[in-house]
Amino acid sequence: MKNGLFGRLFGSSGKESSRDIAKKRLQFALIYDKLEISDELLECLQQDIVDVISRYFEIDKDSLKLDIERQDDLSALVLNTPILSAKKNYD
Repeated sequence: MKNGLFGRLFGSSGKESSRDIAKKRLQFALIYDKLEISDELLECLQQDIVDVISRYFEIDKDSLKLDIERQDDLSALVLNTPILSAKKNYD
C-alpha cells in the first residue's frame, strides 16, 4: 500500500530499477545523517508508537516498518503496519 500510494503521489512507476533502489537507500541514509537520528532513538520512537497504537488496534508487530521519507525540504515519519482489528475496550 505504501509503495502504491507514495508512488502515485511522487510519480514513481510500478517497477524500480536497481539504480532507483540504490538511490532511495542513499537518500534514506542521508536523511538519517541530516536529522541526526540514531538507531537507538528510532527504535525507542517505534516502540512508543507501537504502544500507543496498540491501545486502540490489534496490529501485526512483525510486519511493522517505520521509515523517514524526504521530499524536497520536508521529512515525514511513515509507519506501515497491518491493522488486524480495532479494540472495543481501551486500556
